[in-house]
Amino acid sequence: MKPSDKIIVALDVENERAALVLVKKLTGKVGVFKVGKELFTAAGPSIVKKIQKLGGKVFLDLKFHDIPNTVAKAVAQAAKLGVYMMTIHASGGLEMMEAAVASAKENAPKGKMPILLGVTVLTSLDDGALKKIGFSGGAEQMVLRLAKMAQEAGMGGIVSSPKELKILRRALAPSMVLVTPGIRPAWSAAGDQKRITTPAQAVQDGASFMVIGRPITAHKNPAEAAALIAKEIA
Repeated sequence: MKPSDKIIVALDVENERAALVLVKKLTGKVGVFKVGKELFTAAGPSIVKKIQKLGGKVFLDLKFHDIPNTVAKAVAQAAKLGVYMMTIHASGGLEMMEAAVASAKENAPKGKMPILLGVTVLTSLDDGALKKIGFSGGAEQMVLRLAKMAQEAGMGGIVSSPKELKILRRALAPSMVLVTPGIRPAWSAAGDQKRITTPAQAVQDGASFMVIGRPITAHKNPAEAAALIAKEIA
């Protein structure tokens, strides 16, 4: 895998046109494009097919979290789109994640089984924020517990902050894909994420892929920014 293949660009934009402009500039220069709630709500499922038509792989980041049957049905529709990755909230429980895995296997096109990623703790939450919502053990303990449950359910990987990468690499099977947001090169502002690190450090700590948004998408030359990050990874 080339260094640039490890980059997932977050298409956190408000419309299809803005997203496709970025995809055209970055296809071949990054590995995957993330479609999240804002873009998917604005553009609908067709945005996935349009990105794929331009040669991009799609990470559908809708963070499904509901009763097992409802999540299974949502995963079925996402799998039929041929997405490369999708997210499921691990806090939905073992049964919910097992239903998601079974649905993906049943509905994905032949040879296009998506990587199902268990979302552990959002990078906007630190220990203090978790304590306020009733989790007293801290982010690291919660991430590890949810990650082990996701692995038990047959999920293909985990989404966590870069700060938990080392403990996850030690605790999980080598085949588990680790995707981390909260990546900021030294020349970029931290924004609203609290548990962050640099691209080079994330790879050193065991990241399979890194989700990077504004440092690339808000740059005056997105392709140049992607190239700088790939060089840092290398």
